[in-house]
Amino acid sequence: MKKILATIIFVATYIAGSTIAMANEPVAKADATPEPTKAEVLARGQQISGAVCVACHGLDGMSPIPNNPNIAGMPPQYIAKQLQHFKEGSRKNAIMAGMSAGLSPADMKALGEYYFAQRPKYNAVARDKDLAEKGQKIYRAGIAEAKVPACAGCHGGAGAGIPAIYPRLAGQWPEYSLAQLKAYASGERKHPMMSTITTRMRDNDILAVSEYLAGMRPQ
Repeated sequence: MKKILATIIFVATYIAGSTIAMANEPVAKADATPEPTKAEVLARGQQISGAVCVACHGLDGMSPIPNNPNIAGMPPQYIAKQLQHFKEGSRKNAIMAGMSAGLSPADMKALGEYYFAQRPKYNAVARDKDLAEKGQKIYRAGIAEAKVPACAGCHGGAGAGIPAIYPRLAGQWPEYSLAQLKAYASGERKHPMMSTITTRMRDNDILAVSEYLAGMRPQ
């Protein structure tokens, strides 16, 4: 009788231990949403672009308005980061704050990937040869006496930018580049490095760089 009782207790203890162990194991969610494919991400980005962004940036990322940036070919991480900054208010722009308010992180990522996939058509041009040549020297070599580093050091020799950190500059509207550089210099737009650099530049230097960027064409 004692042997039977001991066997019952052993079996009951084993079953109880197994039940607890199974309860502690992570349960896979049957309704887990799979990661979207690249094609699905691009399609989502195109859909949002057509509904939200097209009036200011064009469906292909080439802005029809010089005061708005061309964003075709822009690093996708940079676009997503800027949209997040507009949404949270760390980058000020009343229009973009409204446009980004309803976007989720996934939407921002989709827009970044979509615009990055668009081929720039270069609708901006340099209009002043002498000014553009001066801008080229600053972009490639900086201004030594003013302790202004070469723009190419961060934005690349071809002006393509660096993902998540520095934007694409090649072929940008000169009006937009000029406005942003002045915003950094005045403190309206904040970035430790860009604020320091632009405050060391004269107005004509900023104008020259903006002119050069408009005519810049990656090889």
